[in-house]
Amino acid sequence: MKKKLLSLALVAVMLTTLLAGTLASAADANILSNDKAKVDITNIANGYVKVAYTGGGTEKIKVTVTDANKVQYSYNLNNKGDYEIFPLSQGDGKYQVGVFKNTSGTKYSSAFSTSFDVKLKDQYAPFTAPNQYVNYSDSSKVVAKASELTKDAKNDLEKVSKIYDYLVKNFTYDKDKAAEVSKGTLTGYVPNVDDALAAKKGICFDYASTAAAMLRSQKIPCKLVIGYAGDVYHAWINIYTKETGWVDGVIQFDGKNWKLADPTFASTGGNSDSAKKYIGDGKNYTAKYTY
Repeated sequence: MKKKLLSLALVAVMLTTLLAGTLASAADANILSNDKAKVDITNIANGYVKVAYTGGGTEKIKVTVTDANKVQYSYNLNNKGDYEIFPLSQGDGKYQVGVFKNTSGTKYSSAFSTSFDVKLKDQYAPFTAPNQYVNYSDSSKVVAKASELTKDAKNDLEKVSKIYDYLVKNFTYDKDKAAEVSKGTLTGYVPNVDDALAAKKGICFDYASTAAAMLRSQKIPCKLVIGYAGDVYHAWINIYTKETGWVDGVIQFDGKNWKLADPTFASTGGNSDSAKKYIGDGKNYTAKYTY
């Protein structure tokens, strides 16, 4: 009997070890890497990829994400070995991710490059998940605030309205930060949505990122768009609801008509008629990047 029990125990240990090895192998298969960088493709169907620089040193690091149409997005990446999340915002197809290390001035050398095919679980996936520019988690203050604001909302349209109205009425434009950006002293600036919420102020990037984080936390697809408002570099949001489908650059609804979704201009303009008129004219906006 003891031998039989011992044999069963040994089999159990062997099965556990084999299963652990299989899981580890599966996990390892999702990590594309060399001795300088790692690209985790576990969540590509969910619309994002995780990248970490592991080469050490203090040099600046950049990441590029290029889609099948050769549209390239460029980001800064920390040099501490920590993963950061980057969206696959251009839909299905082959993507290439490159990691580059600064050598001098504006010159960079390649640290790692890899490619992979993406099939999204649905077209909304990249716009319902966090990423470097819309960075939040379940414990973020913006998530709690969005939940508080929308607790009595009957549908997604009401959720959108409540979140947008809160930002327009409570946030103010940070002219000092805007001046720093203009001077180039905040090169590579990335919003911190909880800091923006606490301060109740920010530049257009902060407004759009905070709005996107709050909406995505409520499972409402939201694109953070960067481009031009007139000739000014600017950020705004596009939103999807089941009732409307994708409404590009739209958020205010008066029961009949939608207006462009620009919480920055609506807030700084005091939601005036002139601000609404400018925001409502799509000709004033030219999209360049979508996150």
